[in-house]
Amino acid sequence: MSNFVFVLDTHKRPLDPIHPGTARQLLTQGKAAVFRRYPFCIILKEARPDIPVQDLELKLDPGSKVTGIAIKQGDNVIFGAELHHRVDTVLTWVRKLIRLAPISSITQELVRFDLQLMQNPEISGVLYQQGALQGYEVREYLLAKWNRQCAYCSVEHVPFEVEHIHSRAKGGSDRVSNLTLACHDCNQKKGTQDVRDFLASKPDLLNRILKQATSPLKDAAVVNSTRWALFNALKQTGLPITTGTGGQTKFNRKRLALPKVHWLDAACVGEVDTLNVIPSKPLLIAAKGHGTRQMCRTNTYGFPTRHVPRKKFVKGFQTGDIVKAVVTTGKKSGTYVGRVAVRSTGSFNISAAQGLLQGISHRYCKPIHHKDGYSYGY
Repeated sequence: MSNFVFVLDTHKRPLDPIHPGTARQLLTQGKAAVFRRYPFCIILKEARPDIPVQDLELKLDPGSKVTGIAIKQGDNVIFGAELHHRVDTVLTWVRKLIRLAPISSITQELVRFDLQLMQNPEISGVLYQQGALQGYEVREYLLAKWNRQCAYCSVEHVPFEVEHIHSRAKGGSDRVSNLTLACHDCNQKKGTQDVRDFLASKPDLLNRILKQATSPLKDAAVVNSTRWALFNALKQTGLPITTGTGGQTKFNRKRLALPKVHWLDAACVGEVDTLNVIPSKPLLIAAKGHGTRQMCRTNTYGFPTRHVPRKKFVKGFQTGDIVKAVVTTGKKSGTYVGRVAVRSTGSFNISAAQGLLQGISHRYCKPIHHKDGYSYGY
């Protein structure tokens, strides 16, 4: 089943999202009209003040290239999307969704790993001191830091054990900078030996391990810093914001036996007991921009080859509009939906699910979503 449909009242105030079948019925009966196609939203034609509105939770899993988005109503996930973002587009979509749905709170995956807590295990935190999450964050961090291989023999794809570089029997601490991964055989061979004695015949490996142990995971630091910037920007919405870590997200996803996809990762951010996932697939959103200011196109040497027409609209269409083309004759006959690239001749190119179609007459095209800087799909 697809995402729930967003609903606005006659004053464009958001109401509870509804089942697609209910939205189809309202449209068929003439009680509502399509407000926008992506994400699909309808607007009621008659005032209905008796409609109750429930609070919704917007959940975000920001990544380096893709941000997962989910909307929860109680324990039900009713909307999912994956945004291939550019600068500031995540915040733009948060504000857009707030205008389309009665969102009352936001939950964001703030850090990939809780670096402060792992460096200082004495920090208070019930989830880390007891329960199934104890040590989970640390194990995930070590897997990423040591490239999912044994630090001593570099073997991969075997069960790993958390190993103290300087053994606890010799005064080694539980700080993450003193931990690494080892296969069972290497862990048994090292035992309580000092790492310098264990690797006395391998000075290069010893130096690499000691250096890597004290260096932070740079990827985690970079992702953490960008997520903090988003977190501070989200405060401008005025909604209450809660956070979670990447390790906690993965723990929830595995516990609930959900596949590894961005929008379901978003649904698993923070405190989660149970989830009932209603959509079967997310809305795929890709930031494409609004074009360029180039007045001409150039060749590989930088010399102008052709000028760009000043008029952006051709036959009522502009590049970036999403159109539905029903071609009735010729080799290209069929129905296509996609972004259009206009040509002054009136013969357009359409980027559809079937691929790039060239030379489609404007007479076959019908606009379904005006250009907004994004492409959409499922």
